[in-house]
Amino acid sequence: MDIHLRFARWVRTHPGTLDVCLALVILVLLVLPFAASGTDGYAGVVATSAAVVVPLIWRRSRLLLSAGIIAGVSVLQLVLGIQPVPAQFVVLITLYTLAAYGPRWASLGGLTLALVGSAVGLVRFGDLIGIGGTASVLTSVPLYLIVLFFVEALVLLAWTTGDLARARRRTYQALEDRTRRLEVERQQERDLAAADERSHIAREMHDIVAHSLSVIITQADGARYASAQAPDLAVQTLGTIAETGRGSLREMRRLLGVLRGDETASTRPLPTLDDVDSLLQSVRRSGVRVACRRIGTPRKPLPLGAELTAYRVVQESLTNVLKHAGAHTTTEVTLEFGARGLGITVDDDGRGAAPDPATAGTGQGIIGMTERVRLYDGTVSAAPRTGGGYRVEAFIPYTQT
Repeated sequence: MDIHLRFARWVRTHPGTLDVCLALVILVLLVLPFAASGTDGYAGVVATSAAVVVPLIWRRSRLLLSAGIIAGVSVLQLVLGIQPVPAQFVVLITLYTLAAYGPRWASLGGLTLALVGSAVGLVRFGDLIGIGGTASVLTSVPLYLIVLFFVEALVLLAWTTGDLARARRRTYQALEDRTRRLEVERQQERDLAAADERSHIAREMHDIVAHSLSVIITQADGARYASAQAPDLAVQTLGTIAETGRGSLREMRRLLGVLRGDETASTRPLPTLDDVDSLLQSVRRSGVRVACRRIGTPRKPLPLGAELTAYRVVQESLTNVLKHAGAHTTTEVTLEFGARGLGITVDDDGRGAAPDPATAGTGQGIIGMTERVRLYDGTVSAAPRTGGGYRVEAFIPYTQT
């Protein structure tokens, strides 16, 4: 790091130490020489100088007190006629500090007092610089105005420098606040993105695993009973179990490969509405009678994500049929393209609101369906039917462009 940057950082982090050092330097250079001279006439100069220099130690920690003491000593000099001292220039430092760190009213009040005090001081002590005294008016007034102009310009320069420092400091603080706010917002966005991704992964894992395991469990139960009466049917059922397990394993490997960022992971397309028939076929092999009706044609194509959502709704609904509806269940899947979007209805005549306690879950499937469909401004309802059975209804509107 450059030396000037280190110094600037030190100044920002040690303001009190800097003020003490400044006061000591002024005392050593402009006050101690008069005290060391031992002249009686300089005792007042030393006292006045010390009175205006020492308060600089608190010029930022107790700004108004420090400025008040220095202003009071300067006004007292004018009233009592005590001559200005070399250390009097600390008034400019105080004026800068008021403009940079003080309240606005104190900054403007200090500027007004310094301007008026300078004009009065030049009148009161003008003879020290050859103004007034025995000089003629024609000579004194122009000289007074010239000196007054430079003194007032010096006062305005000190105040303006402090005001610019205030503006710069506030801009720097605003940038720091904005940086902190952006960091907080960025962290919140990361947290929200991570939560959304975890939810997405949970839905995918549930859809893949729950459906495959439901088919496997149903087929395994059937194979167990068929092994004694119809060995050939049992062998066929075990083949279905193996095929379902391999398909589920492929899906899991693909999902985990994507999560790891594996470039060699399978990138085959995700299921769409065209894959519903394959899904129904796998359910039929589990002994569930499933029919599918397609009504109407899409007014406009659904996004691939919406088609995946529709597929997952059908998959989850059929999974619930396998898990809860019981044996000898008939299910009907209806895909209806209307004027506003796609309507999905899955009806079964199973046990409805009285699922098997051994297979009852935690409702994650319904929650996952609802979350998926809401992403496309759709709706989902799932409830037992009045005459028995269970019905799942979902609606996915066309994407507005």
